[in-house]
Amino acid sequence: MAWYWWVLVVFWMGGFGWAADNVRTALRNRHDRKVQLLEVAKQERLAVEAAQRPPEPVCGCTHHLAKHDKQGRCHERVEAPTAWDENRKPLRYEAGECNCQQYVGPQPLSQVFAEELTDRA
Repeated sequence: MAWYWWVLVVFWMGGFGWAADNVRTALRNRHDRKVQLLEVAKQERLAVEAAQRPPEPVCGCTHHLAKHDKQGRCHERVEAPTAWDENRKPLRYEAGECNCQQYVGPQPLSQVFAEELTDRA
């Protein structure tokens, strides 16, 4: 019958608070680790998706190769600033042509069909 007195004394002295703090800290750490693992899995999935896409043929003017003609001139319309404030931030824009001269980037490969090689004659 004396054992419950010891439990009561430990409870009054705050002994269970130490155990509760340890459990709370462990659960918090477990949650943080789960969130980190989910974030890593998301980043890995995005990296795999990006690796499976071919590179986009984008010019230095950030326009796609399809916007350039055979001579390399860009035909995309851009907004050029015409007025600035005292902090050199543009206030007004005007429509204009892109000034880039030539696309310099990876040339997209054309798709080629090749029959399988076999030993049959």
